[in-house]
Amino acid sequence: MAKNFTELHIGRRVVVSGMAGAGKSTFARQLSAKTGLPVIHLDLHFWKPGWVQPSDKEWREVQSRLLAGEEWIADGNYHETLDLRLERADTVVFLDTPWWVCAARAFRRGLCRPKGQQLPDGCEASAWRQLRDEWWLVWRVWLGRRSERERELAIVARHGGHAALYVLRSKGAVREFLDHVSF
Repeated sequence: MAKNFTELHIGRRVVVSGMAGAGKSTFARQLSAKTGLPVIHLDLHFWKPGWVQPSDKEWREVQSRLLAGEEWIADGNYHETLDLRLERADTVVFLDTPWWVCAARAFRRGLCRPKGQQLPDGCEASAWRQLRDEWWLVWRVWLGRRSERERELAIVARHGGHAALYVLRSKGAVREFLDHVSF
């Protein structure tokens, strides 16, 4: 990380990115508590009632509306629409968590839903769906363990070159970032 943490200033539109299980939602909530910026958890807005996926066009329109504000922290893994978030972002935080940590977190979430986890409107919770979805993420993390980081950072370089980029590689780096952040 090239930034000096003694005077860490972030903008008012922050993209939090990283592999599934990297800790994006947790980090976004912690950053929000520190800065007062509202959080947009993209997973809550992606699904339509009954766990129906939107079309690509619908999803881009939903995100465009969500990102129209002047202050936000957006967390999510949707590579196909990362360009929308990056166009408006002034800060990007990439959680470069080791793939095996991400896979372990998804595996644990498959066994036990985190307390207080919100679900999209009109979507019912079930133990089977939780297990299936999270363990599918374990497989996706395994498959993308060598390529996902480079893919995401390439998209950031292509569409977010104007934004400050922070790559956080450990829990200690996350803690240090949060301890020194202001805007």
